[in-house]
Amino acid sequence: MVVSFGTDGIRGAANAELTVELAVALGRAAPEVLGSGMWLVGADTRASSEMLVAALSAGLASQGAHVVDLGVLPTPGVAYHAQARGCPAAVVSASHNRWTDNGIKLLAAGGIKLSDELERAVAAHMVAPHPPAAVPGRITRAEDAIVPYVGHLVAALEGRRLDDYVVVLDCANGAASEVFTIADTPDGTNINDACGSTHPDALRAAVLEHGADAGLAFDGDADRVVAIGGDGSIVDGDGILAICAADLRDRGRLRNNRVVVTVMSNLGLRRALDAQGIGAVETPVGDRYVLEAMERGDVALGGEQSGHVIFGDLATTGDGILTGLVLLDAVARSGRSLAVLGATAMTRLPQVLRNVAVRDRGVDAASDPSVAAALAEAEAELGAVGRVLLRPSGTEPLVRVMVEAPTDAQAAAVAERLCAVVEAAFAVTRAT
Repeated sequence: MVVSFGTDGIRGAANAELTVELAVALGRAAPEVLGSGMWLVGADTRASSEMLVAALSAGLASQGAHVVDLGVLPTPGVAYHAQARGCPAAVVSASHNRWTDNGIKLLAAGGIKLSDELERAVAAHMVAPHPPAAVPGRITRAEDAIVPYVGHLVAALEGRRLDDYVVVLDCANGAASEVFTIADTPDGTNINDACGSTHPDALRAAVLEHGADAGLAFDGDADRVVAIGGDGSIVDGDGILAICAADLRDRGRLRNNRVVVTVMSNLGLRRALDAQGIGAVETPVGDRYVLEAMERGDVALGGEQSGHVIFGDLATTGDGILTGLVLLDAVARSGRSLAVLGATAMTRLPQVLRNVAVRDRGVDAASDPSVAAALAEAEAELGAVGRVLLRPSGTEPLVRVMVEAPTDAQAAAVAERLCAVVEAAFAVTRAT
């Protein structure tokens, strides 16, 4: 059995790479590392989620854990319950991936994503024998798990309301679907299908059609969000961080006057924060790395360009619904529109993102001499006015190529050259 944790848990093609046998093995191993008391399990709306929840729960119960099945619930909703109950949890979801994929994310007691060390420990236990517990655990189903989570979300507004706003929400046919209005009819196969935070065009059209003040697009497990202004402009995670950092600072809630960002955050965000005297702490991609840096430095806000945003005083993980509420609250109190705030909070440097398909996940493209030479040439060309980043995807067999430059044309040209060199070095086909 090959076990590989990526940026956000174990992920792969459902029933092919991520099998019932692997889910059972994970369920048997996890209590050895994270404890065998109560375990919470939630899932998104993929056709394979019920099968994997059953297998994972059986593995947990075989080791004496008592499993509470929360049903379909956003990842941050599961994290909220884990924090409230002080127990570990698991989420069956592949987030923004296509419906044929699935994944399993583990949360330590209190709703915290696992460190690299804990993931390695769980992986090691998955390939070890596990005699069953003398007394198996029980598996029960929670009733109305969404209700206390909604109460938690509403409490973030501190009594304020958004009654005057017209907002369109795209739920990606995912785990937020009980609440909102478009892409809210999951059938097990349409999750993230031309909708959600990775495909905001449908939401933009709906916002413009209805003359809405704003739109919010979630991904399949609702832990990230991308916003749309009333003029159709996109406000991604970087824009949300810029707006919310200024708002928290003005209210005296931006502890240590710093924000945690990742290597993918646009250079424009760093410049905007610097202009306001706000420091930026940089981490690798992955909201668990963001959270770890926030905890180390006692920082109240951090996030990723993709829309994972963590408000450290309100949640233990990225929460797209919570982020959307906090963002709209900041917009309402500013007296300006989301479109205006998004345009003025930061000036985005032209950025091009490309994916190159590779044979295996985790390929270090820069280790190839030809790629390293092309990378050095690109960095020399851009100097201090741009940036280049090559990194392996933590969730898919892809090499991600990111280029920032003074113009769109230059960014695109540099990215094309780098992708061509990666393709030639690894004999692969470009994905996007």
